[in-house]
Amino acid sequence: MDAAAKEAAVAQFVREHPQIGHSGHSGCHHPALAGCADASWPQIPGCPTGIPVLLHGLLDEAAGPEALRVLGNTLMDGLFHTSAAMSAALPFLIRLAAAPDIGIAVRPGLVDLLVVAAELSQPVDAGNERQVLLLGNDRDHPEREWCRAAFTAHASALRALLDNRTFPDGLISENDRECLRRVVEPQRSLS
Repeated sequence: MDAAAKEAAVAQFVREHPQIGHSGHSGCHHPALAGCADASWPQIPGCPTGIPVLLHGLLDEAAGPEALRVLGNTLMDGLFHTSAAMSAALPFLIRLAAAPDIGIAVRPGLVDLLVVAAELSQPVDAGNERQVLLLGNDRDHPEREWCRAAFTAHASALRALLDNRTFPDGLISENDRECLRRVVEPQRSLS
């Protein structure tokens, strides 16, 4: 999805859910979104300016699933590539996924989005032709390193998410837990 299509998708979401993002909306002051409005979203190449509205939309019971769908599309630049905005969104996604008051309608999707970001942020072995063909070289995709840095910076929140065994069964599979553990503890992938 190109930048214009991402802007159009966000604009459509805003038209369909005008209550999201207004100061009276229940999610406007959620602690998981602290700093969201202050982020430099417009300075991120290809990033729609409405990312904060989508993040707030995740807190709305009715709009949450659609906000998650649009957000997932805007944070990806293709099947195997995250956008430059993913690393800026990760702190909020991690905190939202870990927040106990986030609805079950979006929480599994948030975890899935974190797993995709974790998988796609892994370094590519330059000697593996197939991997390079599918994913490109790391030097051409600095967003991978930015995402790894975001996961590292928010490792404690991610660990809390992974250690929380009170989630409903199946919310985080063992494979997904292992994937997320690898971004928190990179040495795990070396063993």
